[in-house]
Amino acid sequence: MTIIRIVNIRVMRMGQGVEWALHACHLLAALPPGSSLSSGQLAEFFALPAPYLSKHLQALSRAGITASVPGPQGGYRLARPADQISLLAVVEAIEGSAAAFRCTEIRQRGPASLPPARYRHPCAIAAAMARAEAAWRRELQAVTVADIMQTVGRRAPVAAAAVRTWLDRAAGAGPAGAAGGAAGGSRSPGRG
Repeated sequence: MTIIRIVNIRVMRMGQGVEWALHACHLLAALPPGSSLSSGQLAEFFALPAPYLSKHLQALSRAGITASVPGPQGGYRLARPADQISLLAVVEAIEGSAAAFRCTEIRQRGPASLPPARYRHPCAIAAAMARAEAAWRRELQAVTVADIMQTVGRRAPVAAAAVRTWLDRAAGAGPAGAAGGAAGGSRSPGRG
């Protein structure tokens, strides 16, 4: 009797929440010291549905990437300096850290399968996928939110200036003026 195991394999595709979270962190890094932004302000800035963005902001807070500032003038700010927040940390806060590919050893099933003892070497496909994922994770670990800010500031200085203007206006209009301060980061955000 052959037993077939059905598993749910996660596709190496990130949800839009990763994009939203990365852009939110980028914007929070550009906040003036002592400021925060409400989830509503962040949603407004990116024209996103506030309830869905809030869910991702809460995941960032649970991961220690953002901090929630309580109270009527509260909101979100970065929990640590932008140069200490890797893109991988943000991705894992939203998507989790499970491997994108999980080998179920289907090579050991079917009409040409051999006894388990004959499979002495790891599956070549699983090994190739693990190397690819390790490279992807290394690249994301090597880039910080501060690196993104610097790149955007160089590539899109006009957009960065427009964001600073919006942040300054938001700081005078409520939650962006709340105490708590963005941890680290230069103020050259842009929309990159």
